[in-house]
Amino acid sequence: MTGVQTCALPICLEKYYDKYLRGIPGGEQVEVDVTGRPVQRLGMKNPVSGASLTLTIDHNLQEATEKAMDEVMSGINAQAAAAVVLNPQTGEVLAMVSRPTYDPNLFALGISTKDWNAINNNPHYPLDNKAVTGEYPPGSTFKIITGTAALMEKVVTPDELIFDSGQHWIIPKTNADGEALGYINFEQALAHSDNVYFYEMGNRLGIDRLAKWARIFGIGEKTGIDLPYEAVGNVACPEYKRKVFDEDWYLAETFDASIGQGFTLATPLQMALVMSEAANGGKKYRPYLVKDIIALDGTVIKHFDPVVERDLNIDPAVISLVQEGLHEVSTVGTAAAMFKDFPVPIAGKTGTAENSHGRDHGWFVAYGPFDNPNIAVAVIVENAGYGATSAVPIGYKILSAAFGLDKPKTPENQPAPAQ
Repeated sequence: MTGVQTCALPICLEKYYDKYLRGIPGGEQVEVDVTGRPVQRLGMKNPVSGASLTLTIDHNLQEATEKAMDEVMSGINAQAAAAVVLNPQTGEVLAMVSRPTYDPNLFALGISTKDWNAINNNPHYPLDNKAVTGEYPPGSTFKIITGTAALMEKVVTPDELIFDSGQHWIIPKTNADGEALGYINFEQALAHSDNVYFYEMGNRLGIDRLAKWARIFGIGEKTGIDLPYEAVGNVACPEYKRKVFDEDWYLAETFDASIGQGFTLATPLQMALVMSEAANGGKKYRPYLVKDIIALDGTVIKHFDPVVERDLNIDPAVISLVQEGLHEVSTVGTAAAMFKDFPVPIAGKTGTAENSHGRDHGWFVAYGPFDNPNIAVAVIVENAGYGATSAVPIGYKILSAAFGLDKPKTPENQPAPAQ
């Protein structure tokens, strides 16, 4: 990351919409004498103010997301994280946070060497907006894609029981912490994030079909958000390995890809979209941050409506099965410890991404309310271990704020007493 490619959200928006925001500079032409003192004004050009932007960002939810991230990160001593909150029915970005951050005002009048070195030499890259530039293995959040692919390609039926002895019978890859869940079906495997089950789905699908479905969901391509420097992620496939490493592909790497490890990479924004696609029945919306560009006189120069990039053409019965499995994550599965008594039904998926440079990264993606979702969330916490203990608490606070559950109870929002 170089210092010129700053991507804090306000700065990136200003860069992207610069031609509307810049305005026209003014000035004056003055005759001076030999000493440089003004003698007379020869001409003057008044400046013209630029346009303004009306954002999709929900101010209260943005503040709540920042607060949630800072509180949880402080408690677990995490140094870097990102979160994205979308409306899955429109693609509107309701909140976007990246940590660590910096004060853009330091650049206004010329940043000092001390402040610049503190920012530029920070190993956690505060100049990055990790929500769109950070690329991470998606871990078990990718099982949403693997599971959908397996059902759509008919390599498994919803009720087929697959035996989990704790490791796969072809290649001895195991579950996290060595647990063995015995005979399980699709919904149970998704709810409990069973690696052995999804290794078998990868085995049955093969890497080509798995890669096809990763691309259908939007991995490996830009989302089209109105921000610069967006990363594309990466789809694990033999072509990638041959191009980069000039090596053959092995079944063990298909197993890794099926649970979002290995060569697969995704941004938090991409995973928020994956969860949105699961929430809305399989439509890929283009995420966007600006509703209107408004001239100084109040007229709307340009208005932005939701854009459906494509329909994933997923069988409604398959979507329903995936949704039910994700709902069970919050009631009996890997996020139930925090969400089982949550008053608004939600769907979610935890993930833990292997990190060759240090401790694992923690993921959590979710949407709600379950029956009529208007919020989709993706959270990643770098070097923080299991998603259930690092990212889930942040997601819990964000969803609580989104549904107004973080507000103190008052007479105005209490039910009327019985008559």
